Order: sequence, then structure tokens, then C-alpha cells
Amino acid sequence: MSNYAIETVGLNFNFGNQHIVKDLSLQVPIGSIYGFLGPNGAGKTTTIKILLNLLKSPADQVFVFGKEINSNRIATLKRVGALVEQPAIYGHLTGRENLINRCILLGIKKSKADEMLALVGLTEAANKKSSKYSLGMKQRLGIALALVSDPELLLLDEPTNGLDPNGIIEVRNLMVELATKHQKTILVSSHLLAEIERTATHVGIINKGQLLFQGTIDELHLLSKPMLEIEVDQVENASNLLIKSGFEIASQSDKKIIIPFISSKESGEINTLLIQNGFTVSSLYQKRKDLENLFLDITKNN
Repeated sequence: MSNYAIETVGLNFNFGNQHIVKDLSLQVPIGSIYGFLGPNGAGKTTTIKILLNLLKSPADQVFVFGKEINSNRIATLKRVGALVEQPAIYGHLTGRENLINRCILLGIKKSKADEMLALVGLTEAANKKSSKYSLGMKQRLGIALALVSDPELLLLDEPTNGLDPNGIIEVRNLMVELATKHQKTILVSSHLLAEIERTATHVGIINKGQLLFQGTIDELHLLSKPMLEIEVDQVENASNLLIKSGFEIASQSDKKIIIPFISSKESGEINTLLIQNGFTVSSLYQKRKDLENLFLDITKNN
């Protein structure tokens, strides 16, 4: 049995002579929230459509729960739920009616509709016409529709796109709850790097159809060398003292000195050194690169 919910092996996909996906090898561990990151037009939606067999992949390149998708299409897709682009919602129906409709379509008992409404926090709005829903509510209804068949794997294409901050938090919390409490594996695509950092356990970064990085969030952070920012008075003198004491200065401004972060112990020693030499240290903190800068670094080197 594969440990991966999704595995693509050197996946290539072209529209005519345009290479959309090049030699893509995704590995999405079961139980993970996998952030599929890349700028618009990087090939994310195309990849998701291939994973749903909406676009046909070459044989033996796409495996879902260890099974090749083309030869196990129906059995595989039964285990997958998806929200790609806009949710398919009937505006003239209420939230509950939309879900009941989907239950009938899939031959699932109608009581499942209320269960799903509760899961995505829409019980209060169950009898409201869905055309009156906010964007965040529509996204959550879309996710509820994807969850009706109780899939083990959820593919969400830019689920927070166009949402207000409140809607973003709602969808983010829902994803974490689905993964942790309901044991779903989630692949979520986004071009919002900070967004993924808050929810994902694993990350794949794609640009122009090619995978530039794949690993855990912690491995991604290792790529970004953390820095120690020191706010201190008399920056010039403090900086000279640190250089004399063998520390490397990465940069300095009129209020701050930035040096590579080594360990908490060393940060404490720097603090003591400065204070013992009469400097006033107003703050000292470790700062990581955000994914935005990381992304630039990775794409620059490719």
C-alpha cells in the first residue's frame, strides 16, 4: 500500500505544443495538508484537473492511493472530492437543497446534507437561498458539496480566492479541522504564500509547470536562513563591538543590526555582551524569511 494519497511520476502534459506540466513528481502523504504553490499560470489547475481525470494523463504517471488513475478511474474518483474554480451551486436553491440534490445524485441518504452543513458551519444558513450567501459561505458550501461522498482526499483549487479576511480564516480553520479531526488528506493550491504557511504540513512549489521544491514546511524553513534582528542604541558602536567579538553582520540600519541566527544560546550571549558594554538593547528576535522571499530565492536559482 502506498503511503501517498497522490503520486505523480514524471508527469508531462501539453496543450498542442505548449508544455503546461513538465516532469512533475508530486508526493502527497496520506493525512497531510499539501500546499501546492505557484504563481497564476504555473500549471496548478491543469495538474488538479489531471488528478481528477478531467484531463487525460499518459499511462503510469498518475497514482491516487497507489492506483493508476486511467485504469482505475471510477474506483479512484469515488475516494476524491474537489472544488475547482467556482463551486457548482444552484443560486435559486437553499444551502440544504443544494446538498440534498447532490445526495440524490450520488445515491446517498438525504440526512447527510444536514451533517455536512454542520461540518462546514452553515447550519444557521441552511434555509437561505444560496444566491444570498457571502463568498466565504459559498466556498464552504462548495467544500460541503465536495465532502458529501465522504472522500478520503480533497482537492481544493485556490479555495480562498476572492474571500475577505473573515472568509479566509473560515476556510483555513475548516481545512485544518478536516485533516486533523476527520483524517482527510487535502491538496490545496494557492498563489498566496502566507496563506499556505499557516495551514500546510507539506509544500510543493511549481513554476512554469516544473516542481522547484517539495518537502515539509520545516524543510522549507531550513532553506530560509533565519536572522537575528537586534534593536540597539548607538548602532555604529554596537556593530563594531560585535565585529571585534567575531560576529558576522548581515546588514544594519540606523536602529537595527541583523546577523545570522545561530542558536538561542548565542543570542543570549550577544545580548549579555552588548549590555555589559553599556548598550541598551530594546529588542532581540529571530526572523524567518516569509514564503514570498523564499519563493523568489528558489525561482531565481532555477
